[in-house]
Amino acid sequence: MFRTVEMPLWLLALILAFAAVTFASHFLFPSVRWFFRRRMEKVVARLNERLAHKIEPFKLLHRHDMIQRLIYDPKVIEAVAEHARKNGLREDVAFQQARRYAREIVPSFSATAYFGIAIRLARWLSRGLYRVRLGHVDREAIHSIPPDATVVFVINHRSNMDYVLVTYLAADRSALAYAVGEWARVWPLSRLIKAMGAYFIRRRSRNRLYRRVLARYVQMATAGGVAQAVFPEGGLSLDGRVGAPKLGILSYMISAYEPGRSRDIVFVPVALNYDRVLEDRVLVAAGESGKRKFRLRWRTAVRYVVQHFWQRLTGRFLRFGHAAVSFGAPVSLAEFLARKRAAPAEDVAEELMRRIRAIVPVLPVPLVAACLLQAEGPMSREALHAEAERAVHRMQAAGAHVELMNGELAREVDLAVNHLLVRRVLSQTPRGLVVNEAERPLVEYYANSISHLLMGKTGA
Repeated sequence: MFRTVEMPLWLLALILAFAAVTFASHFLFPSVRWFFRRRMEKVVARLNERLAHKIEPFKLLHRHDMIQRLIYDPKVIEAVAEHARKNGLREDVAFQQARRYAREIVPSFSATAYFGIAIRLARWLSRGLYRVRLGHVDREAIHSIPPDATVVFVINHRSNMDYVLVTYLAADRSALAYAVGEWARVWPLSRLIKAMGAYFIRRRSRNRLYRRVLARYVQMATAGGVAQAVFPEGGLSLDGRVGAPKLGILSYMISAYEPGRSRDIVFVPVALNYDRVLEDRVLVAAGESGKRKFRLRWRTAVRYVVQHFWQRLTGRFLRFGHAAVSFGAPVSLAEFLARKRAAPAEDVAEELMRRIRAIVPVLPVPLVAACLLQAEGPMSREALHAEAERAVHRMQAAGAHVELMNGELAREVDLAVNHLLVRRVLSQTPRGLVVNEAERPLVEYYANSISHLLMGKTGA
């Protein structure tokens, strides 16, 4: 028993390594996890004291536990059996597919990452790139949302900056969970996005099992009270207009709702508008080609970033005008369904898009674009000021929300004109301002964002 045993050094090192791992996994790691878990619970408790809608326990579940809960859900098990039967697979093989989908979808929310990194980064980017304005807010209706309701922000999709802007402006409401597409599944960006509570979706997937797993995750998160943000148009607007809704995630939420038994879902319509959409030329080109394909040219992106930082260092950077967000009157699903709707998902989506169109902020560049497109020839600045003022009065009379400085309309218009001149979208001629013909689609893109308001169609 006490005899000396000789062994190679490498074998001794291997045994010690296994012993260290065993000790850590059984004694050290649980204590460390408990320590950080307790710290996280204290952080969340402090955050919940100031948030309008608390971070619910479902959002704080350990990712592994959430995945297990999802894949063993009775409806997912039923979908697995159906998928195996239809495709001639063993059920254990189909179950492993469902497990892969669940691991891909389920986030790993970190309150520290969201409120310590994401919110600060969103504030820095938003204020650094734009003059941010909070447009129309139906404060009374929003403040009357019951604290135990699941809040879902339903947003028109103009730019990838939408995520940043809404995260920043909704920071005092709750931690939002977004559905993000394939573009975000790039390491290390994917780890940060999942830590902020976002979940990945395959927008073009037609796999029924994948859709059933995704639907159950969305339904479980909604039933658990997780605040979410949804872009019902299904993609960025290619022509600048607020598009028709695609049901998708909205239909998942509504189909699982049981009046009188489920937690109420309150949809908050959110409308965004920009003086400059960062991807505007890419979106316009995609709209003209009819193909929703956005190719990232790395050389162009790197050159743009380097140029941007150089302008900041030399003090020559000018922000991209205004970015504004409006929050409309919420829609309670419980109250909506009490009216005996025949097609609840379609009716809710249409009502929300109607409310979004009604509160789209009117900003200087879209206003100038709309006025110049109505002109039959060159327009002087004085004539443009007068036309802009008439357009503002028409929209305000129709109930639109015009986000322009009171008494400074002419100054706002001139800033917008200078912005478009710098981008060579307009030209200054002896007879006045004209739209460069090659840039007309871009001008139409910005004018389209408020064209329905100019026609008095606020949807209100």
